[in-house]
Amino acid sequence: MQAISILKSKKLSPEQLFMLSVLVVNGGNYFYNLILGRLLGPELFADAAVLITFLLVLSFVAMTFQLVTAKFSVVFDNEIFRSFISKVYKNASLVGFGLGASIVVFASQLQQIFNTTSSSMFTIFGIGVPLYFIMSVNRGVFQGNKEFKSLSMTYQAEMLSRLIITLGLIFLFKIQSSVVIALGILFSFGFGLIPFKFKNISFNSTLVMDSVKSKQVKSFFIITAFYELTQIIINNSDILLVKHYFDSYEAGLYASLALIGRIVYFIAWMFVMLLLPTVVQLKKEGKSTAPILFKYVGYISVIASLIIFGCALFPELAIRLLFGDSYLAMAPLLWKYALATGLFAISNIFAYYYLSLGRYIPVIISGVFGMLQMGLVIFFHSSLEEVVHMQIIAMVLLLIIQVIFFIVDTGSNNKAIRAKC
Repeated sequence: MQAISILKSKKLSPEQLFMLSVLVVNGGNYFYNLILGRLLGPELFADAAVLITFLLVLSFVAMTFQLVTAKFSVVFDNEIFRSFISKVYKNASLVGFGLGASIVVFASQLQQIFNTTSSSMFTIFGIGVPLYFIMSVNRGVFQGNKEFKSLSMTYQAEMLSRLIITLGLIFLFKIQSSVVIALGILFSFGFGLIPFKFKNISFNSTLVMDSVKSKQVKSFFIITAFYELTQIIINNSDILLVKHYFDSYEAGLYASLALIGRIVYFIAWMFVMLLLPTVVQLKKEGKSTAPILFKYVGYISVIASLIIFGCALFPELAIRLLFGDSYLAMAPLLWKYALATGLFAISNIFAYYYLSLGRYIPVIISGVFGMLQMGLVIFFHSSLEEVVHMQIIAMVLLLIIQVIFFIVDTGSNNKAIRAKC
């Protein structure tokens, strides 16, 4: 707390404070995963990894509502915004209840598919799903209005409560079970609602948006939902497929590899959170948006390169420090997985940039290569190394195509501007 006070006294911008907060949240989530890996060992950690992956999948699905809310919080004003946000809360609640109920009903089938020791963990997780969707809409309002202090608080509350509750149950009651992890996740959804803007909820709004605005919202929602689906496939299908095709020990080893290698993606995420409202605002003001893209691509490229080189030079040290000797078998694959994740993180910046501008071809491109990655892993999974190689192939091709699209698109726009002059 003292450190935060000092930083505030040095007049950091709200964006800088949010980025600092994201680093703290990601650090807390990493600590949560790392200590679970150390406490549970590879076999039990494989079950925990399934739940954590379900949580990431849920975050991507709910992110559709968050991004839609964030974008149109900038675009719409006053009564139109209140009508819009009421409708979003209604739809998010319905989707949340439907998805949560499906997880509860099919908990036994999910246990069989992913070879877990319990079905109860899926039941508990499903109960909390509606809360997560409501929480995401609330976050979208904060993100769109650039209320980064409140946005930071909701992420911190979710992370800290999950960390404290889960570890508290494990250490106090000496229970090493996936049910305990599910309970920690469930309660963290409730804490993630803090702070909550109750004034934005009005299920009795009578104002109806005109057809043009309604079409804008629907189009953006559909393409964002499609893109978040590609995020789910690219980010999480590998862990779930490995859990299905390999035994629990190897799946646990792979989960540790994925957690370390994804550091670059989680860092890139904070730039994405800042990118969307900034690009939408610049477009609204008629200003150039490309410099923001170059800025964030540069940041992520440097960060990704440092992490990849670090993983290549000190793989055993990284795994020993983070997970312990039980996971050292994954050391040779660490830099390769980090490479695949780094390539995806850079590609992701291009896709979110065009998504912010209402341009959807890069989103479709991501979807195609997300399916390609999953297909490659399904057909080529004789070893964990082959699984990683398939991801590298898919992500190299994705980044090349995204860069080519940007160059061609920029050239076309420049020609159009010159023609008008």
